[in-house]
Amino acid sequence: MLKKIYKIIIVPYTLFLLYLMFLGMGRFQYEENLLTLEPVFSTIKFIQGPNKMIDIVMIVLGNIIMFIPFGFLGWIFPDLKKLKPLIFSFISCIVIVEALQYFTRMGIFEVDDIILNTFGVYLGWEFYRIFEKRFNY
Repeated sequence: MLKKIYKIIIVPYTLFLLYLMFLGMGRFQYEENLLTLEPVFSTIKFIQGPNKMIDIVMIVLGNIIMFIPFGFLGWIFPDLKKLKPLIFSFISCIVIVEALQYFTRMGIFEVDDIILNTFGVYLGWEFYRIFEKRFNY
């Protein structure tokens, strides 16, 4: 039952995330293409900056939590039950999305986003494994 619900919900959820990544949360088109290639350090600078704690939590944890559902993609695509194919496929997709943000100037290509999003998928995959073992799903 849960697998069927997941199969129905993951497509609109993905479209919702794409909306957030390109148009939501007060997004606007930048005047130039922006790129942040410093892994981890740019997030540390962001946390140490003059931002409100709620904004930091929403952005940093949001970049992880919002991608946890993609760790369950093995329910739809059997090849993605294993971690390596799942991570490789996800990184390929998220790099394309980040590149589209860069080229459309509707966001910033950020390596940290790729790292945090991928960590979210990994956590989701761990939850998926626990769920599968515990409930013999």
